[in-house]
Amino acid sequence: MDDSLLAKLEENKSFAVGHFAIGYISSKATAKILKTNLNIPIVLMLSVIPDIDILIPFVQHRGPAHSIITALIVFIPFFAIYRKRAIPYFIALIQHFLIGDYIAAGQVQLLWPLTTQQYGTNMSIFSPTNIALEWTTFLASIAIMVITKDAAKFFQPHNMNLLLSIPTFTVLLPTFLSFPLSVPTSLILPHLAYISLFLPSIIIDLSRALKSI
Repeated sequence: MDDSLLAKLEENKSFAVGHFAIGYISSKATAKILKTNLNIPIVLMLSVIPDIDILIPFVQHRGPAHSIITALIVFIPFFAIYRKRAIPYFIALIQHFLIGDYIAAGQVQLLWPLTTQQYGTNMSIFSPTNIALEWTTFLASIAIMVITKDAAKFFQPHNMNLLLSIPTFTVLLPTFLSFPLSVPTSLILPHLAYISLFLPSIIIDLSRALKSI
């Protein structure tokens, strides 16, 4: 495929698998080090929330929403109120662009608004290396979820599980609503795996909310 065409295809594209996986793993490790509890739905939502800029007109993808400065400003009140308990969630947010987007696809405005200079390795998100990284982090995250029994929490009532509707309906499901599919065939299974975890959680909590009306 022509390099310019490939770059155009990648301009507004991002795969959720690696973001979910690295966000979960990094925040889980941080929470363990700091000896704090971790709300998994919040972590998973924050791990992909920067890509909300794809849905906002006139906002550049991997621009202001992918800036470490923007993230720090947003988290100032959370640091003030929750102190060290906010750190794992901050890590879940910033790993999105400091690790995921920096490595794959590159061209991230990490220091906006101080500068619009873009940073990254420029590795194609369609490259075999990136696909392998997405699979590796996905498998690692699932293994940790099973070992720590975090996976079981998706099938238990919890109001915060409704937050999973944000990544489900803005990132995961839309990848299957285009033709041809906007996600590589090799990454369909990990996407479906996350959907199979998130949708039951959403349905369980919606059902509980409706019963209480």
